[in-house]
Amino acid sequence: MYYKARFASRIASTTSVPLSFSMCSRVSSPIGLQSSSASSVSFWNQKYRSLSFSSSLRSLRCSVPRWSHGVDWKSPGSLRAQARMAVPVLEKFHRSIATSAPEHPFKEVLTSLPKPAGGEFGKFYSLPALNDPRIDRLPYSIRILLESAIRNCDNFQVKKSDVEKIIDWENTSPNQVEIPFKPARVLLQDFTGVPAVVDLASMRDAMKNLGSDPKKINPLVPVDLVVDHSVQVDVARSENAVQANMEHEFRRNRERFAFLKWGSIAFDNMLVVPPGSGIVHQVNLEYLGRVVFNNDGILYPDSVVGTDSHTTMIDGLGVAGWGVGGIEAEAAMLGQPMSMVLPGVVGFKLSGKLHDGVTATDLVLTVTQMLRKHGVVGKFVEFYGEGMAELSLADRATIANMSPEYGATMGFFPVDHVTLQYLKLTGRSDETVSMIEAYLRANKMFVDYNEPQQETAYTSYLQLDLADVEPCVSGPKRPHDRVPLKEMKADWHACLDNNVGFKGFAVPKEEQNKISKFTFHGLPAELKHGSVVIAAITSCTNTSNPSVMLAAGLVAKKACELGLEVKPWIKTSLAPGSGVVTKYLLQSGLQKYLNKQGFHIVGYGCTTCIGNSGELDESVASAISENDIIAAAVLSGNRNFEGRVHPLTRANYLASPPLVVAYALAGTVDIDFEKEPIGTGKDGKSVYFKDIWPSNEEVAQVVQSSVLPEMFKSTYEAITKGNPMWNQLSVPASTLYSWDPNSTYIHEPPYFKNMTVEPPGPHGVKDAYCLLNFGDSITTDHISPAGSIHKDSPAAKYLVESGVDRKDFNSYGSRRGNDEVMTRGTFANIRLVNKLLKGEVGPKTVHIPTGDKLHVYDAAMRYKSAGQDTIVLAGAEYGSGSSRDWAAKGPMLLGVKAVIAKSFERIHRSNLVGMGIIPLSFKPGEDAETLGLTGHERYTIDLPSKISEIRPGQDVTVTTDTGKSFTCTVRFDTEVELEYFNHGGILPYVIRNLNKE
Repeated sequence: MYYKARFASRIASTTSVPLSFSMCSRVSSPIGLQSSSASSVSFWNQKYRSLSFSSSLRSLRCSVPRWSHGVDWKSPGSLRAQARMAVPVLEKFHRSIATSAPEHPFKEVLTSLPKPAGGEFGKFYSLPALNDPRIDRLPYSIRILLESAIRNCDNFQVKKSDVEKIIDWENTSPNQVEIPFKPARVLLQDFTGVPAVVDLASMRDAMKNLGSDPKKINPLVPVDLVVDHSVQVDVARSENAVQANMEHEFRRNRERFAFLKWGSIAFDNMLVVPPGSGIVHQVNLEYLGRVVFNNDGILYPDSVVGTDSHTTMIDGLGVAGWGVGGIEAEAAMLGQPMSMVLPGVVGFKLSGKLHDGVTATDLVLTVTQMLRKHGVVGKFVEFYGEGMAELSLADRATIANMSPEYGATMGFFPVDHVTLQYLKLTGRSDETVSMIEAYLRANKMFVDYNEPQQETAYTSYLQLDLADVEPCVSGPKRPHDRVPLKEMKADWHACLDNNVGFKGFAVPKEEQNKISKFTFHGLPAELKHGSVVIAAITSCTNTSNPSVMLAAGLVAKKACELGLEVKPWIKTSLAPGSGVVTKYLLQSGLQKYLNKQGFHIVGYGCTTCIGNSGELDESVASAISENDIIAAAVLSGNRNFEGRVHPLTRANYLASPPLVVAYALAGTVDIDFEKEPIGTGKDGKSVYFKDIWPSNEEVAQVVQSSVLPEMFKSTYEAITKGNPMWNQLSVPASTLYSWDPNSTYIHEPPYFKNMTVEPPGPHGVKDAYCLLNFGDSITTDHISPAGSIHKDSPAAKYLVESGVDRKDFNSYGSRRGNDEVMTRGTFANIRLVNKLLKGEVGPKTVHIPTGDKLHVYDAAMRYKSAGQDTIVLAGAEYGSGSSRDWAAKGPMLLGVKAVIAKSFERIHRSNLVGMGIIPLSFKPGEDAETLGLTGHERYTIDLPSKISEIRPGQDVTVTTDTGKSFTCTVRFDTEVELEYFNHGGILPYVIRNLNKE
C-alpha cells in the first residue's frame, strides 16, 4: 500500500505533460498518444522529466484551453498560437519514446469510434470488448467507475486487480472494498473555493520552505470555480436590486475576489467564473458539464467532484458527480487518485405520471423522505423505469440535487434521449451531441427505452408510482420531514404543541394565538406564530427548472388579476440560478407579475438558502424578538436547518417556487389551502388556492413557448466576460501570494508552520477533556455556520479588535479564507444544543476543570494553553448537511483530537481524517447515554504508535478517569486514509511526497 501511495504522489508531482494530454484540447494529437493511455504517458513523463524540453511542456499547460462545447474559455488568439508552436515539441517528445513506452494493460480494448459520415470521433476503452457478461449487469453509475479504472490502469496508481473488483461489483461491493478513482475535473464555489486556493497558496510557501519548487503545487485536472455564494439580499422589492446587491457584494468582498482572480492567473488550469453569472450547479448543468470528454482523440465519460455537496445535481445529466470536502478536492486537483469504497447501488424504479398540479419539488421531497427512510448513506441511487420518460431533464436534476438530503453519494440518471434533447436545448452543438450519443451507445452507457431493457443488478430496490405524489412541503427544521400540503395546518399546530425538537417548539397553549402588532413604514402590521416574514425563490435545486419557475410566475399573474397582494413587510426575493431564467421569465411576460408581488430579481447566486437572506426590516425584527414569535420562512431551497436561513425564522419550510408565492400571498403557514381562503380579491370575494394554481397544461404551454435554445447560447457566450467590477480588479501575476497580516479576509493558515520532512506518525489521545457533548443530527451548519456573524461572538470580538465595523462583518462564508475568523466561528451556531449546558441552547460550553460557562472558542483556547487535548461526543449522523472543510479544519485548530459518534456523514468523516482528527464509532446499540458518559470524564484512546499496526476499521479501547472502559471502531475506512493520518492530514501527505521528487 505504501509503495502504491508513494508512486501516486510521484505521478502527482509530474510537472510536464499530464495536464496537456489528459485535460487540454485544441492541440493536434501527438504521435503515439492514441496508442497509449493518459496514465502510461504520465509514467513516461515522470521517467523523462529531466529532458531539456520539459520546461516547454510545463509552460504549455496554461496555453491550451479546455474542451468545452467548442467555446474557448480564455480565448485570446495568442494562446492558440502558443499551442500550435508547442506541437512540434510534443511530437518530437512522443517520437522519442514511442518505441519504448510500456504497453497499456488494456490496450486490446482501445477501439476506434467512427463518425457516420466517415473518419472517427476518436478512440475509447471499450467495455464490450472485454467480453465479460458481468459488465452487462452492472449499474450504469458503476460502469463509469469501471471505465475510469480501465483507462487509467497502469498497475501503479490503478491496478488490474482494481478493475477486477469493479467488474465483480455484485460480489465485492458488500465487502466494503477500496478502489481508486480519478475524476475528470473539480468544481468549486467561492465559499469553498477561497479556502482551497488559500491552502494551495500556503502549500506553495511550504514547498519553498522545504527547499523545493513551489510550482509543483498546481492543479493537474481542470478546475472550475463559480463565484456564487457571496451575494446577499440587502435590497429586495426593487427594480434596482440586482445592481445594488452586487455593489454591496463587491464592497464587502473586493479583497477575496481579487485573491480569486490572482489564483486564476497564478495556477494553471483554473477557471474562475465571475460574480453575477449564476449558481455553480446550474452553470455546471447548463454549460460546464461535458457528458463525454474528447481530449486529444481519447473519449471518456465526464465525471466531477465538487466542494459543495449539491454537486450531485449534475447526476441528472448522466455525469457522475458528488460532493467532497475541500481537502479531498485539493488532493484531487494535485493528481491524487481518490480512494473510495466501492458503493452499493439502490435501484429506484419510477412508474406512472404526476397528477395535475403536482410539481417536481413535490416529487423530490417525496423521494427524499423515501430514501432517507430506506437508508442510502454511502450508496449510489440509480433511477430507472418507464416513469423516466415523464421526467424532464430539469426534473431529474432537481431530484439529483437533493442527494445530500437523502444521504446518498449520488442520485444518478443514465443518459437517454431526454438528456440529448436537453444538451441541444442548452446550446451544445449537433456534432458534440452526436459524439456523446455514439460514444455512450458504443460503450453500453446509454439507455434507449425504445429497446428491450437488459436486467441490471442492484444492491436493493425501491419503487414509486408518480401518481402517488401529492403537493407537499418539508420542515420546519429538516429537509426530509415532509408534510403533505393538506396536512400542513394540523402539522403546524402539532409543532407548536410538541416539545422542542425537529418537529416541536413547545409553545404554551395560552400563547399560541398571541398577536404582535407593530408599524411598518407607517402602515399597521401584525405577526403571529407561523407568520411568513421571508419568502424566497432561491437555490440551484429549483431555479434550474423552467416548469416550476414559470409556474411561480403564473401564480403571481393569477393573484394580480384577482387583486391579491403580498403584504409589504414580507421579505420577498427571486434569485435565479442563471441569466437564462431571466430571459424566459421576460419572454413569457410573467416577470412583471412577480415584480408586482415583490419577487424582484435580487441577484444571480445562492442567497436565502445558505443564510444570505440579508437583514429583516428593523420593525419586523423587533416584533419577532420582543414577543418571541415563531416566525416562518418559505423558500424553494434544499436546506432548512435551524438557524441557517435567518436567525429570527425558527420555522423554515422548503416548497416549490409556486408554493413560495402562494404562502407569501397567504402571509402564514398556519392555513389549510383546501378549506381556507388565501385572501380577499378586488371584488370582495374570497380567493382560494385552487383559483391561483396553474394546471400542468398551462405550465407546459408557457415552457414550450418561452424556453428557447438561443437563450442558453447568448447567456453562456458572455459568461466569461465577467462584469465591469470584476474586470477592474487589478492583481499581481506572481507565483507566491503576498499575505497581508492585517487582512480579515485572507490569512495564511498555520497548518504547515514548522512542518518537518518526515511524517509525525499516528497519535493516540490521553486524558482528553470533552469539549462538547451532542445528540443526533449535528450538521455542518452547527459546526461551521455560513451565515451572519453574531455581534456577541468571539469572531465579532476579533473583527472589532481588527478595526472592522459591525456593518462590515459580512458572513462566515465570505470570510472562509481567514482561519482566525473561522476557528472562532466553529461551533458558534446560536441553535447549538450541547448536553453539557443541560438544556440551554447556544454556542457555549462548560470548561470542565473550572466549571465556567464559556464560548466554545474561549473554552478550547483554555484547554490548548494548558496543553490539554479535547474530544467531542456525538450521536447519529454527525456532520450531516453541506460538505464544509471548515467543519473539520475548525475543530482541528480548536485542539480537538477525536470525535466519538454513533455514526458519521460520509464527507465529514473523511474530512476529519484529512485534518488528522480520529473519527470513532460507538458499537451498535451503544452511545454516550447507554454507556453512562456525561462528558465530565477525561478520555484516553489507546491507538498503536506505529502506523503499520493500525488497520482500517479496527477496534480500539477507550477508557475514562472514572473507571469506564468501552470499545469503539476506528473509522479510517481505507489504507490511504491511514497514510493521511500518519502524515497529520492529507495536505501534509501531498507536500511531503512532492518534496521528495
